[in-house]
Amino acid sequence: MFSNHIGEFAGLLTAVFWTVTALAFESASKKIGSLSVNLIRLCMAMIFLSLYAWVTRGYLLPTDASGYQWLWLSLSGLVGFVLGDLFLFRSYVVISARISMLIMALAPPMAAIISWFALGERLTEKQGLGMLLTFAGIALVILKREVNEDEDSDSKQRKVKLNYPLSGLLLAFGGAVGQAGGLVLSKIGMQDYNVVAAVQIRVITGIVGFALIFFLFNRWDSLKAAFKNVNALKRVSVGAFFGPFLGVTFSLLSIKYTSTGVASAIMSIVPVLIIAPAVLIFKEKFNSKELIGALITVGGVMLFFL
Repeated sequence: MFSNHIGEFAGLLTAVFWTVTALAFESASKKIGSLSVNLIRLCMAMIFLSLYAWVTRGYLLPTDASGYQWLWLSLSGLVGFVLGDLFLFRSYVVISARISMLIMALAPPMAAIISWFALGERLTEKQGLGMLLTFAGIALVILKREVNEDEDSDSKQRKVKLNYPLSGLLLAFGGAVGQAGGLVLSKIGMQDYNVVAAVQIRVITGIVGFALIFFLFNRWDSLKAAFKNVNALKRVSVGAFFGPFLGVTFSLLSIKYTSTGVASAIMSIVPVLIIAPAVLIFKEKFNSKELIGALITVGGVMLFFL
């Protein structure tokens, strides 16, 4: 049974890993800044990946990759790790990992749409309905209705407002776009190449990209300060192990053994998985409307693909 559903099981484990890493990186980003967390966690992940590749493949680095694979997987690293995670990690600080992961549920439909243009994968009416449900679930969580009484009359005005800062929601949306684009580019570039080596190429590109950002904006002092915060570094190491190492590796393993759509649908359950630990560990306020919204969102993503 397991051998027939490797891609599906890998997708489920990816969702669990991303739940852990989102919470770990949220905590660390609030302590040392999202930019420092991004660079440090990629360097840590590269160590994990290289040691694993050396033991399993005999290659410390992906020196056996072709130029074609380096090109597309590097583009995937720039889009997914640098641009996507630059926005996503900042959104953790502004609106929390729990809400950010809900917005990130838009990544699978976006990946399918990009695949439709780039890979010729077909979209159906059912998938259109799935997208509408996904948007509806997210809207239920992030929007609220307020009733304002007009002092000059007895009339009441109903207005729809955001529950969370617009800047944070846009940052999370940028993260979703980056993840979707990175996933499709990975599928194009990986083909039959080793999954771990493919992740190494993406991580190498990510490290170079963030190092350039630190250089251009002269943020090295903040990075030095980050290394003095032991508690934050512990959280970054946990996030790096479960995120760029296990999470990204299993996500690519998932899309290798099943369709991009099925893999993305299974991985989309993070908004539901993250609720319990966010409430129990970080004492976040939570209500039934948010649970219903998260379930509708995940249901929409699954309908989109299954």
